[in-house]
Amino acid sequence: MTTTTTVAELPGLKGTQLGVSDWFEVTQQRVNLFADATDDHQWIHVDPERAAAESPFGGPIGHGYLTLSLLIPMWSQVLTVTDATMGVNYGLNKVRFPAPVPVGSKIRLTATLKDVEEVAGGYQLTIAAVIEAEGAPKPVCIAEPIFRTYGPR
Repeated sequence: MTTTTTVAELPGLKGTQLGVSDWFEVTQQRVNLFADATDDHQWIHVDPERAAAESPFGGPIGHGYLTLSLLIPMWSQVLTVTDATMGVNYGLNKVRFPAPVPVGSKIRLTATLKDVEEVAGGYQLTIAAVIEAEGAPKPVCIAEPIFRTYGPR
């Protein structure tokens, strides 16, 4: 489910669940690429054999920050602002990783528009974001990202 709107209509969506993204698979290749990009090669992420033998998770898990970074492609499936000229990540109010993301699992985002504030040229959106793993009892990430969306002048 995706919400399609315009910049001017964003304030009217405050408090609305904007949508749910498609499922996104977290593969070992993606985890390894993230490890290379961030120099975080901890064995619980990149050594499947050791992770299966020694980890309390029973196998390799994705990095928490990998999960957080995947919020962006999933976010693009949740909200479309047809006349936006630019959007930027402004920050995060909070982030928690209540459960691991086992490699090979699928995750998806559910996003609710928590707050909308006017800024010069557009709006600042505070999102209540919940990322879940398919079949998992708890969310794998709960975050409150802040995005700025700018419209035509």
